[in-house]
Amino acid sequence: MINKIKKLQNSLADGSAYLIISELHNFYLTGFKSTDGALLIDKNNAYLLVDSRYIEACELAVKHCKVVCFSRLFEGINEIIKSDNITTVYLEQDNLCVSASNAFCAKLEEAGVKAVSDNTLDKLLSELRLIKDENEKLKIQKAQEISEEAMLKTLEKLHKGMTEREFALELEYEMKKLGASEVSFDLITISGKKTSMPHGEPDESVIEDNSFFTMDIGAVYDGYHSDMTRTVAIGEVNQKMCDIYSIVLEAQLTALEMVKAGVKCSDIDKAARDIITEAGYGDYFRHSTGHGVGIEIHEKPGVSPSCDTVLEEGMVITIEPGIYLPGEFGVRIEDMVLVTKDGYHNFAKLPKELLGYELADK
Repeated sequence: MINKIKKLQNSLADGSAYLIISELHNFYLTGFKSTDGALLIDKNNAYLLVDSRYIEACELAVKHCKVVCFSRLFEGINEIIKSDNITTVYLEQDNLCVSASNAFCAKLEEAGVKAVSDNTLDKLLSELRLIKDENEKLKIQKAQEISEEAMLKTLEKLHKGMTEREFALELEYEMKKLGASEVSFDLITISGKKTSMPHGEPDESVIEDNSFFTMDIGAVYDGYHSDMTRTVAIGEVNQKMCDIYSIVLEAQLTALEMVKAGVKCSDIDKAARDIITEAGYGDYFRHSTGHGVGIEIHEKPGVSPSCDTVLEEGMVITIEPGIYLPGEFGVRIEDMVLVTKDGYHNFAKLPKELLGYELADK
């Protein structure tokens, strides 16, 4: 946390400050979650403003910022602006609604301060978030471990008549028992023909025997997300299903072999896409090969045909090719990996060969 704030301070001139209102970035920079607060960073100081609901917990948890309790937020901000002789304040755009941004700009200008609401601060925050520090990596790894253990525990409960929604609820319950604060997104636990829908939603449909079962899942641990997809066979599946699974697995492994610092994201996407296209299923791979993960489930960089971002050490991305045949079935295999100098560290430990499960009697 200290290093992140220091990096922002190093980009400031005397008399300038960054005002961060969004809950997302306040958490990212301080590790503390609150609503209706603000983080004001100038060249020499960082102030975390919270109201009386949070002050005790904040003072215990946050040691690298000056904690300020406010009754009216802008009055608290204005006092700091005056005491630190701040003349220019940069605001976020991406995580602040237009009305809030306009309101803060107006109040700052009334106080005689120049308000800058362009992409200066957003760009700096985006660049910071691209590279994960050691603490962030540990949280992402823990979130992944929770997901995997919860998935295995829930698969043990598979039984005849179990619905997709029932499985999703059991899975979320197991994640939270293991320490997750929440799930990364609405869990995708779908079977049969529904697996042809990349973002199909679990409902009261009974998990089908002799079909594929796709689980796209993730847990949040201390604000950081995990993301993983596994497709398994329930009962007996036919040769076409096995062949498609093999193609997707080859595409995923080929893309993973490309991952290392210095490689363009679009080249990794192409590696996976070429395998699937050459097998005759290019029209049925209907999304990008991956995306960044961190304090949000979808972050930069995108691993897509249009993303020319060059990978750097410390980035976290997913590799998740798929083939989706409408009215038949679909397959997706997804791992979340940390980019290293010479390759990658795979956060996922579960096997990727096609595994089979039986529906037990209830």
